Amino acid sequence: MGVFSRISDILKSNINDLLDKAEDPEKMVKQIIIDMQKELTKATQNYGRAKASERLAQKKYEDAVKVSADWEGKAKAAISQGNEELAKEALRRKVKADEDVASYKEMYESISAQTEAIGDQVEVLKAKLDEAKSRQAMLIARSKMAETRSAIARSQGNFDGSSAVEKFNRMEEKVQRKEAEADAFSEIAGSADDDLTESFEEIESNAKVDAEFARLMAEMNGGASDVSAE
Repeated sequence: MGVFSRISDILKSNINDLLDKAEDPEKMVKQIIIDMQKELTKATQNYGRAKASERLAQKKYEDAVKVSADWEGKAKAAISQGNEELAKEALRRKVKADEDVASYKEMYESISAQTEAIGDQVEVLKAKLDEAKSRQAMLIARSKMAETRSAIARSQGNFDGSSAVEKFNRMEEKVQRKEAEADAFSEIAGSADDDLTESFEEIESNAKVDAEFARLMAEMNGGASDVSAE
């Protein structure tokens, strides 16, 4: 009966508790189904042997009933022929056959009840195995989802949001300083260019003024000569 004790353990076990204790729930679920399939095979084989014993006990019981009926028939035949001694001998044989009938009947009924119980256990195990198979994909999917959620939670736990924000702020300040320095250099460079341009423009303007002054002086000097000659 070790097989059926094992079946009872499987049926009573809490699969969720087993999964909680398992390092790899996916492997655990597959192993549970493999174990249940093995136990179902053993239980089915034992059920087959029990059915064979039941049929044998039934045949012995039915044979004993036939023997009892046969001796009763012979006793009646002897009585009808007036042979009382032969009739009583036939009845003595019938009494012995009736004892066998009672014994085989009790044995048959006991084996039949046990066989029925074994058959019920086999059917229960089949139902549990079918249920386990149908839940296998769901449990594995839930296990993988739980692993993913745990991994994300661990990542979030290791991630320091305030530290990251501070780093971004410092980087932004550095960029702003670089931008300010670039603007300052641009202004300085632009200012120097403006001063140089103004200097050249002033030189050009002065040269024009000097040229105009020389022209006027030449004209005035030339005009004064012409007047004195007349």
